[in-house]
Amino acid sequence: MATTTPERETAPPRGLRTGRGRRVGWFTSLRHALDRPLTSYYLLLGASALLLTIGLIMVLSASSVYSYRVNDGDSYAVVKRQLLWVAIALPCAWIASRMSTRAMRRLSWLGIVVSIVLLLLTRVPGLGVEVNGNTNWLALGPVQIQPSEIAKLALILWAAHVFARKEKRLDDTWHLLIPVVPGMAAVAVLVIVGHDLGTALVLLAIMLGMVWVAGAPWKLFAFGGSVIAVGAFWLATTSGERRQRLFNFADPFKDYHDAGWQPAHGLYALSTGGWFGQGIGASQQKWGDLPEAHTDFIFAVLGEELGLIGTLLVLALFLTIAYAAIRVATVTRDPFVRYMSFGITIWLLGQMIINVGMVLAMLPVIGIPLPLVSYGGSALLPSLVALGILVGFARSEPEAARALAARKRGRSAGLAAMSRRGH
Repeated sequence: MATTTPERETAPPRGLRTGRGRRVGWFTSLRHALDRPLTSYYLLLGASALLLTIGLIMVLSASSVYSYRVNDGDSYAVVKRQLLWVAIALPCAWIASRMSTRAMRRLSWLGIVVSIVLLLLTRVPGLGVEVNGNTNWLALGPVQIQPSEIAKLALILWAAHVFARKEKRLDDTWHLLIPVVPGMAAVAVLVIVGHDLGTALVLLAIMLGMVWVAGAPWKLFAFGGSVIAVGAFWLATTSGERRQRLFNFADPFKDYHDAGWQPAHGLYALSTGGWFGQGIGASQQKWGDLPEAHTDFIFAVLGEELGLIGTLLVLALFLTIAYAAIRVATVTRDPFVRYMSFGITIWLLGQMIINVGMVLAMLPVIGIPLPLVSYGGSALLPSLVALGILVGFARSEPEAARALAARKRGRSAGLAAMSRRGH
């Protein structure tokens, strides 16, 4: 009678003993982990918290020299203002995460009307404030806000509400375009009047992205994109400074002492960072060579101090947020949640791509901050509220809600058991 050796009985399959087998097992475990009900919730919370923490550290580092020079020797003045905005924004984000979709939709028209009024007020002498050639700032007592940043979230909320209400009629091009496209275009025109072409392009990109998600045919989408591209190019040529940036961005060293100064020093910062960077606080470019080091070009300082690893980490965190948001959008049955999630993803990811492309000299310098990382309360507050909304959507997924409820019941039962043992 044939016998088998103990070794052959207990040995694992050949594939599992190889490196390939271990890799397959690792990917299988990762897939199972991503399939859990609370995956989107934890990914959004974790990535947002890490980005915000990195942003605060980099604002502290990148602004220290500038802050010391303009604030009577106080190197922490800028980061203290940023911390104040964080203290205001986090409770707002928490409230947004607990708000029902019905309550959000009730605020949609109010939000768009308030945004338009605030943008119009920037044209009023004494209220509108010019910053770096743009008059899209509004003075409210000791605080200056940028209404166009608030308008980004308001437009997404309004468009998501309109598309959700018209869900069954979006096959009709008229219902697809009206009133979303004229409304968003009108807000973009108000921003362009204030000479802020970069923010206007972000608003128009959000409009195109949401119309595409709502089902716009490719021909219509391509036509709209072409019109926006031609219009942006023409507007860029109407300003001497913009024209220089447009024609020299691919080779900033060609006009090093003029339009190429900022992108060239941004590239210097990134190139000296190497793999692991010079260390937090060790940037050389922030000492005056790199303009807007703590705002539009903070990614360059990040690359100089944290290296390629740090920049890739930041990009990975943005992609994590996008993945989690799209995951929420694809599993939900609520059309408002779907459009809102896609709109926020288009906004944050698109603005990140524009900012990084600008710093890498792949796009012209158009003054766009890096969400959650760059200094600026007007940009930080709407961004955190938007992420709070996404977190709330992730919590409200049926499977996630059941998992959280079961966890809460288990925690309550455990506390009750401990209390009984204590007595």
